[in-house]
Amino acid sequence: QVQLVESGGGLVQPGGSLRLSCVASGFRLDYYDIGWFRQAPGKEREGVSCIFSGSGTTYYTNSVKGRFTISRDVAKNTVYLQMNSLKAEDTAVYYCAAVYRSRRRGIGCNAVTEYDYWGQGTQVTVSS
Repeated sequence: QVQLVESGGGLVQPGGSLRLSCVASGFRLDYYDIGWFRQAPGKEREGVSCIFSGSGTTYYTNSVKGRFTISRDVAKNTVYLQMNSLKAEDTAVYYCAAVYRSRRRGIGCNAVTEYDYWGQGTQVTVSS
């Protein structure tokens, strides 16, 4: 059974850092494209970052470039999202998502509809 479990969220002051983890079970993470998304209250879910299977090529949305870093540890079957210099506008529920490499739809790794599997989310709140 494919399962994704996020953790690492919490309350942090502006300028602070958090590292989110997405632990995969039931499948080999490096065979899947993994995306991080976030959804703030009243807003649509948006793609934040993703990492492609195999090559490990990464993508970041403009608003987090230079502040967030996505990485994976194949041995731990875990993808991380290191978030630095956090801002109030980063406040959201963060989700990780997965799609098997041969099932890519070609919509774009930052598109919600590209993914087949989702975690339950972890809350990130940036506030003083």
